[in-house]
Amino acid sequence: MKKYSRILIIANLILLLGYFNWSVYQKEQTLKDGQLVLLQLAPVDPRSLMQGDYMRLNYKEASSNLPDEQTDTRGYAILRTDSNQVGEIVRLQNTLEPVNDNELVIKYKIINRRLFLGAESFFFEEGQDTLYQKAVYGGLKVDDKGQSLLVGLYDGDFHLIQSDK
Repeated sequence: MKKYSRILIIANLILLLGYFNWSVYQKEQTLKDGQLVLLQLAPVDPRSLMQGDYMRLNYKEASSNLPDEQTDTRGYAILRTDSNQVGEIVRLQNTLEPVNDNELVIKYKIINRRLFLGAESFFFEEGQDTLYQKAVYGGLKVDDKGQSLLVGLYDGDFHLIQSDK
């Protein structure tokens, strides 16, 4: 019986590590091949006493375009991007398709009448809050399945904000 327990534990460990590595690989592919979209940020307080320095991201598009009619709590937001990669929500839909040539798909969820599009906070080094206070856009890399990863914050001139350290 002890032999089978050991084999079961080892098999579960291998499966867990395999799943973890697959998840990391998928995120790396999104960062490498995903399309960049910039979403305008609404002002928020960039500090938290409990968590250190971070910025809660509140996307202007997510708060201004919530439809009045009953919408599913999960689905896909369809965005149109301009020449600067700034995204604008044109509609919400339940399926990944149909999508026009100039549109981008990002997964959403609605909680308490608030639309969530991806990363909701950005952590940075202590003392860098003045650098990130000029952030106007959150930059997300989005894959063809609507998965998104936050890649950084951008200023009003569409440049990635980076610390000197």
